[in-house]
Amino acid sequence: MNLRPQRKEEIEVNITPLIDIVFLLLIFFMVSTTFERHSEIKITLPKASEDQVETESDVVTVTIDANELIYVDDRPLANSRLTTIREAIRSSMQVLDEPAVVINADAGTSHQSVIRIMDVARQLGLVKITFATEVLEEE
Repeated sequence: MNLRPQRKEEIEVNITPLIDIVFLLLIFFMVSTTFERHSEIKITLPKASEDQVETESDVVTVTIDANELIYVDDRPLANSRLTTIREAIRSSMQVLDEPAVVINADAGTSHQSVIRIMDVARQLGLVKITFATEVLEEE
């Protein structure tokens, strides 16, 4: 007969695998989250009935505000001459492989300003040109 008291072993919970999984989930959600891009340039985009399409990562963004000021990748240009626009777009596209041009033109911008940007892009061999718009709300 064994009358010695039974020793109870302490139960130990190892939480190391749980911490590993939590960190992996945290990294996954940080990498897969898309961030909304807001510009400091105040423009009112024209409205269109089509849904917006995600843009590519290789883009040169040209913005024309209501005062006809031109920005290339959020950098203001000194003037709106064709040579200035051409050099700004050329310097922005140097590190990109076949970039698309996204034109963010204010709804009050003249048609001529938009055509000038498209002409400069064509001269530089850029054929992917798209326009940023807002979704038209159905009445």
